[in-house]
Amino acid sequence: MKTLLEGLRRFSNDVYPDKRSLFEELSRGQKPHTLMITCSDSRIDPNLVTQTEPGEIFVVRNAGNIVPPFGSSRGGEEASIEFAIEALGVTNIVICGHSQCGAMNALMEPEKVASLPSVEHWLRHAAATRRRVQAAQNTALSPGEENVLVQAENLKTHPAVSAALRRGTLEIFGWIYQFEDGLVRIYDPSKNAFVPSSEVKERALSTPHSLAL
Repeated sequence: MKTLLEGLRRFSNDVYPDKRSLFEELSRGQKPHTLMITCSDSRIDPNLVTQTEPGEIFVVRNAGNIVPPFGSSRGGEEASIEFAIEALGVTNIVICGHSQCGAMNALMEPEKVASLPSVEHWLRHAAATRRRVQAAQNTALSPGEENVLVQAENLKTHPAVSAALRRGTLEIFGWIYQFEDGLVRIYDPSKNAFVPSSEVKERALSTPHSLAL
């Protein structure tokens, strides 16, 4: 707690004054351009990784960056996705997995969470990931990578998402963040691979690197 309190003081005394105009603008409302669905892992900081300011990214976090299929879990994920699209009008959704993911390790080795019944139950929403990996449908993709693609398919079952995709007002992207070297890789459907973000040009994101239908 001491560390947190010291951080609050630095924010109030140093950070907030430097960004006062931004925070005053945000006090009047938010207009994020992107919904990011990522893992709860403490090593991920969406704004730090993307170098964005508060107000730009609407974030949903849970163990394993999982998106339960619509109707299977009337929880925060479903409500947040609907709100981000219908109320906030986001035009991008990023599903961001990461290396060394404990949820993915537990998914592939369920005995690791035998004493964590809530975690075990939650990971059932990623059962398709385990099946795809075990069936070796694509040995080039890691469990974390396969999971990003599975969750993208689950995402498309949400009415707000499918409607926005049909309107052409939304795109879905798959990312993997590597702690080891700070590299973010983006899924390229034409290669069925996650390629370094440095190889992706902004004008190309809307088509070859999008997961949107």
